Amino acid sequence: MRPDLAQLIEDFLAYILQIRGYSEQTAITYATALHQMAGQCEWYEEEGVWVLDIMPWRLALRHLSKRTIHAKLTAVRSFVNYLGDQAGLRVRAMGIDTIKTPQTLPKPIEEEAIREVLENARPEEALLVSMLYGLGLRISELAAMRLAWIGREWIEVHGKGNKVRQLPILPALRQQIDTHIATSAPREYLFEKGGEPLSAAQLRYRLNRLFRRHGFRATPHQLRHSFATHLLAHGARIADVSELLGHASMATTQVYTKLGSVKKRDEYMGAHPLAGMGEG
Repeated sequence: MRPDLAQLIEDFLAYILQIRGYSEQTAITYATALHQMAGQCEWYEEEGVWVLDIMPWRLALRHLSKRTIHAKLTAVRSFVNYLGDQAGLRVRAMGIDTIKTPQTLPKPIEEEAIREVLENARPEEALLVSMLYGLGLRISELAAMRLAWIGREWIEVHGKGNKVRQLPILPALRQQIDTHIATSAPREYLFEKGGEPLSAAQLRYRLNRLFRRHGFRATPHQLRHSFATHLLAHGARIADVSELLGHASMATTQVYTKLGSVKKRDEYMGAHPLAGMGEG
C-alpha cells in the first residue's frame, strides 16, 4: 500500500511535539515547509524503496534567500530521518543534499529523441510516452487515469489537491487510445494488468526501460518539462501552458519553462524597432 505522505507529515509533527519536545513555533515552521514540499514533490516507489524527489519544489524556492532555503531543507531532512528511523520506511531523498539553490532546470528531452523513441516503440509504450509528452501529465495522474475521464476530444485530468483540468486530445493520440482500448480491453483504467491499474512506479519503470533501449535516459518529469518547453518554443502562450500543466501559479510555470537563449535573442532581434538599423 502506498504510504500517504500527508498523514506521514502529520505523524511526524506529532512526534516532534510530543516525543522530541520541540517548541510549538518550530513545529509550525516545519509544518509550513513540509506542506509546501508535499504539494510539489514526487513520491513514488522504485524497487522496494520509497523515493521523495523534492527537486520540483527546490526549483520553486529559487527566489528565496539561502537562509530561508536552509531552514526549509532542515525540516525536510528531519522528516526523512523520521521516515527511516521511526516509520520504518526505506526512503531515498532527492534534492536535499545541499543548501545551494539549483541554478539549472531539469534538462528537457530533445524533440528528435522523443520522435525516435516513438517511431520504434511498441503500441502500448508509444501510448505511455504520448500521454506524458502529449498532455504534460504527472506520472501519478497517468496512473490514475480512468477510461470514463477520456472523451473524444477532451480528457479530464485529476491532479494534485483534487484539482480537475480539461485537456484537448491530439488526433494522433486519440487514435493511439482507440487502438489500445480495442487491443488491450482495459476495464476501468487506461493502463491495467490483470484487471488492476498499473502503479506510477510500474509506469515509470516501463518508460525508463523504453528510453534506455534507445540509448537515452528519461523520467516522466522530464517529459512533462519537455511538453511545456517545446510548446513555448513553438509559440504557445505561457498562460495557456500554465493552465495545461495545472499549475496554481504562473510563477511555477516560469521556473520550469524558460525559453532557450537563442530563441529569446531571435525574438528580440526581430521585434525591437531598432533591430533593422544599420543594415544594407
